[in-house]
Amino acid sequence: MDYQFLWRPVIQSLPQMLGGASVTLQVSVLSMAIGMVLALILCFAKMSSFAGLRFVANIWIEIARNTPALFQLYFFKFGLGAVGILIDSYITVVMALAFNTAGYMAETFRGGYAAIPNTQLRSARSLGMTAFQAQVHVMFPQLLRAVYHPMTNQFIWVILMSSLGMLVGLRELSGETQFLYSKTFRAFEYFAATAIIYYLIAKLVLGLMTLIGNKVFGLNRGGVA
Repeated sequence: MDYQFLWRPVIQSLPQMLGGASVTLQVSVLSMAIGMVLALILCFAKMSSFAGLRFVANIWIEIARNTPALFQLYFFKFGLGAVGILIDSYITVVMALAFNTAGYMAETFRGGYAAIPNTQLRSARSLGMTAFQAQVHVMFPQLLRAVYHPMTNQFIWVILMSSLGMLVGLRELSGETQFLYSKTFRAFEYFAATAIIYYLIAKLVLGLMTLIGNKVFGLNRGGVA
């Protein structure tokens, strides 16, 4: 094996790679936030007594959970583009990841609601709360506590799946790495450094989410108060 490792180009390119990592975090946070809101709407729609709402929610969830994330990304970028709806790569990645996250988290939310005794809602209403107040002040805090760990796992997944953005021209961390590699052909060095950056991002986010869970919900690592 006569391969010579040259790390100098990688070190010189670190500012550009960290800039790509910043885009990765921006896309991931936006996708997760939008996906959570959509997931909550889908959750209530699926639990609704209206058949039309249940039908729409079921279609969304089934497509999101049973088709590849790459297919969903290509649909928003190239599928819609084929019919004249041209979307910027940044927005495309956010839309695709939010769509996917909404499908998965909707079922997680539904399971979280199922874990909360019905007596909680009835007790809140008997104390004079409106349905909205009961949801916000009684049910929703318990729901977030119940789904906090799956939500954390989903956020890590979104961060890692944002790397698919390079396939539609987004210069996030993987896209920036691919660009730098094409200029230097130092594949091992650049992709090894990128893997380390992804690992550090995932660990930092996991640590931050664990800290928040401990402070807000009183959760330890095992998820037990």
